[in-house]
Amino acid sequence: MKVALIGTAHPFRGGLASYNERLIREFVDQGHEADLFTFTLQYPNILFPGKTQYSEEPPPKGIRIIPLVNSINPFNWWSVGNQICKADYDLVLVKFWLPFMGPCFGTILRRVRRNPKTTVISIIDNIIPHESRPGDRVFAKYFVGPVQGFIAMSQAVMNDLKGFVGNKPSVYSPHPLFDNFGQSVDRSAALEKLGLDPANQYLLFFGLIRDYKGLDLLLEAYADQRFRSRNIKLIVAGEFYADRTPYDALIEKHGLAEDILLADHFIQDSDVATYFSACDLLVQPYKTATQSGVTQIAFHFEKPMIVTDVGGLAEMCPDGKVGYVVPPEPSAIAEAIFRYFDATDRDAMARMIREEKKKYGWEIMVNKLLALRQQLKTEQNK
Repeated sequence: MKVALIGTAHPFRGGLASYNERLIREFVDQGHEADLFTFTLQYPNILFPGKTQYSEEPPPKGIRIIPLVNSINPFNWWSVGNQICKADYDLVLVKFWLPFMGPCFGTILRRVRRNPKTTVISIIDNIIPHESRPGDRVFAKYFVGPVQGFIAMSQAVMNDLKGFVGNKPSVYSPHPLFDNFGQSVDRSAALEKLGLDPANQYLLFFGLIRDYKGLDLLLEAYADQRFRSRNIKLIVAGEFYADRTPYDALIEKHGLAEDILLADHFIQDSDVATYFSACDLLVQPYKTATQSGVTQIAFHFEKPMIVTDVGGLAEMCPDGKVGYVVPPEPSAIAEAIFRYFDATDRDAMARMIREEKKKYGWEIMVNKLLALRQQLKTEQNK
């Protein structure tokens, strides 16, 4: 089968790029002809909250990445749509995460749909964004118009989709494992690389820092005085995409600076294994969520986790089996951390994590996509 995926990829950085590259690799590994169309311009710099949009890593090997899409040039959208239409793909996929991309992707797909051979499916991260902006619903509605079927990666997104896509076929398939960051490394070597004391135990907050991810809740939880007499330290690893002033103020207010490693920069793919190998417990204190790729990194490295009961996070973290699900409140987060270190059979939890991660193979996602395409083709031919 001839497959195209439109979305972020190298030289752009981040979890979206990693996801798209890994998905295309799975199609290639299964014997399909697959192309990944990425951006020549993803965001205008004025709209990008980080230091750079670009990766410092070499391009991934074994997959074809074609830079073609300009997110703000309507003439480009027509041209790209016509080019993909003429290339005669059996399946065109789009990874959708932000309504800002709705006009671009929606226009491209309207051109692609002129080829009756091609089936168009979108994998939906969010249809309603975490941080709302004017025009979100209009742009999202425009995007879904030419899409024939949808894969949602959480039940929360499935529920949100209903208000946008009507009776169009939609399938739930959870975020696969992020297994493209290498294997675990020796804990002592990881701690040495980070300059950390192996006598301590470590919590990890990982990923881009945005308000909805609740780092402030974790800092308030970590201010619990019981932590000051324990050898439990906190690693915060990620670039600030929000004003860092409130977080610095919390650290100063509670006197936490000596107990926190603040790696306030984008964590390159080649360094992800170091942080996860160094930590004992991942904490995701989100205030809102749909799903999170960070959860699937933790599964890959077989790390227990504490997640808040928002969006689809609890779907991926069976309470008491692979970690704990708690309300998004500092006291509840603190109690769950102490519960893990003081009252959890860690070996039993590790065994359950190894069993649970088997549900999230990339072959499952590809099979769901192919089955949805076959359903759409069957309905089209009736």
